Amino acid sequence: MSRTLSAPVTVAFDYTRSTGPVLGRFLTGLRDGHLVGARLSDGRVVCPPPEFDPVSHTACDDFVTLADTGTVTSWTWVSEPVAGQPFDRPFAFALITLDGATTPMLHAVDVSSPEEISTGLRVRARWAAERTGAITDVVFEPAGDERQVPASPIDNGEPGEVTEPVSGIVTPVSLDYTYAASPEESAFFRGLSEGRILGQRCPACKKVYVPPRPACPTDGVPTVEEVELSDTGTVTTFCIVNVPFLGQRITPPYVSAYILLDGADIALQHLILDIPVEEVRMGLRVKAVWKPREEWGTTIENISHFSPTGDPDAEYDTYKHHL
Repeated sequence: MSRTLSAPVTVAFDYTRSTGPVLGRFLTGLRDGHLVGARLSDGRVVCPPPEFDPVSHTACDDFVTLADTGTVTSWTWVSEPVAGQPFDRPFAFALITLDGATTPMLHAVDVSSPEEISTGLRVRARWAAERTGAITDVVFEPAGDERQVPASPIDNGEPGEVTEPVSGIVTPVSLDYTYAASPEESAFFRGLSEGRILGQRCPACKKVYVPPRPACPTDGVPTVEEVELSDTGTVTTFCIVNVPFLGQRITPPYVSAYILLDGADIALQHLILDIPVEEVRMGLRVKAVWKPREEWGTTIENISHFSPTGDPDAEYDTYKHHL
């Protein structure tokens, strides 16, 4: 049997959220080069500030500006940093009680070895030259021989010049993994590299699945018979995409549809182009538009999209059981 195929896959999107008055105050402080905490109803000072007081359950509104120095209360060594962490070299994550705060905050400390960090180490904030209002605007580093601790936090009020507050954040989120195709899927992708669309037939119910499945989900038996399918089919259902998103290759609006290829019993998802979006409909007959052969690989993207054939629409009874 031919070896199975595998490929790296990245799933990514931009997570966007509004910050609200409390987190917005903290992030605005980071952008402006100071650390903002909140005084709770029981007198504790917490940084970062929580949106609601855990004791009184009321919204936090008593803000204080803290010193940018503090003490390590606990730490762990990161010997193999991963993407998205503050450094691309070994460093420490630590719980740091800022001077004037009563509870610690978690952040990175820039030290080159575990021997350079310990519980009780005095640290100081190191600010980024260009700040955007994100927790990555600051990291910590050893503060030398400094030992003094301010007795209390500084009342915040409106430190420095008044600037536009941070009201929203955009955080890129991604997941990298390797997808290993089954033997049946590998045959499907190899078929695409030859300009063929291959499915598998269940020996019990005779349904043809494309992309193929190792076993029929209805009968639970292996789908051992390979079937070559037409690249012509029928739109069973569809969605008009109007919203732009990260990595989008086509300018909205456009149509993503489920297409029941002739001879198949399960619909294949792909794009419908070469027709105004308002004219796409259930029952529309379409045909695959293949990319130039020199651009083919072992991927469904060998098919650029599906385009109307110009034939009369399929009768509803011919595809209603596949919706």
